[in-house]
Amino acid sequence: MLDDKDRALLRRLQADPSLTVPELAALAGLTAGQATRRLDRMTADGVIRGQTAVIDWAALGYPLQVSLRVTLDKTVPGAFDAFLAAAREVAEVLEIQTFLGRVDVRLALVARDLAHYQDLYRRRILSLPHIADIEALMDVAAVKSETGLPL
Repeated sequence: MLDDKDRALLRRLQADPSLTVPELAALAGLTAGQATRRLDRMTADGVIRGQTAVIDWAALGYPLQVSLRVTLDKTVPGAFDAFLAAAREVAEVLEIQTFLGRVDVRLALVARDLAHYQDLYRRRILSLPHIADIEALMDVAAVKSETGLPL
């Protein structure tokens, strides 16, 4: 279970992952040693799974973001695993989510422009195995994009 000091550390870490342990400790009212032990424990317990950089894909020349909702042919044994393995190999696919329901998988991908997306879709996506249906949703705006919860 997390106590108030753990939550304070997590809140500060979510807000600014670049803070050093002494800075986090000071903001949470702890010593650096206490903060280190708490962070190590939360990491060992799987509460903290890692830290990552948030990339602005548009700044890197990939302004087009597309979400593909895929329904698989589930009559084929191993279709799910084969599809996921092949989808992992498409470099422009940044995220793969699986679902229960009509839609089986969502792929989030980026492209340089519409021509790049069309080529990617026709050559790489449509060649993925066992697709029964696919729907493309082009991102227009990110209205809310948060990675943290209010702790």
